[in-house]
Amino acid sequence: MSRRDGLGLAGWTLLVVITAMGGILSPPGAWYAGLAKPPMTPPDLLFPIAWTVLYLTMIAAAWQVWRRIGLIAGLAVLLPFVAQLGANGLWSILFFQWHRPDLALVNLVVLLALVALTIWRFHRVHPPAAWLLVPYLVWLGYAGYLNIGIIVLNGPAPPA
Repeated sequence: MSRRDGLGLAGWTLLVVITAMGGILSPPGAWYAGLAKPPMTPPDLLFPIAWTVLYLTMIAAAWQVWRRIGLIAGLAVLLPFVAQLGANGLWSILFFQWHRPDLALVNLVVLLALVALTIWRFHRVHPPAAWLLVPYLVWLGYAGYLNIGIIVLNGPAPPA
């Protein structure tokens, strides 16, 4: 691996780790444990495992696209990816820290749109990178189901 490729991989990894910090610094806690949850809610242990795999695929996808077109030439392609990282980190804050599943759901709709746009743009540059993000899009759809279920069962802003 060239020095440039290694630095690029480190950069994309750092961006994704910063995003993951939103989830790490916003653990579910007692508030989430006390909520009524919809059917097919997975055990809490599954979430960090799934997110670790998804974050690794995000790093790989962004890095592959960046390697092919670079940062400056690829700005229009990579910008939605960076924006979705911000929306991803914000979801945990809205849901777990602010206890606002209603606002988190609005954020999730934006996040889904950004990931779909990212997949479309990545596909035009390097289709395998786009396919790496499809499980993430599916997981976000499932997260939307869980988010809606929590709102239906507990109200839009359950008390802390």
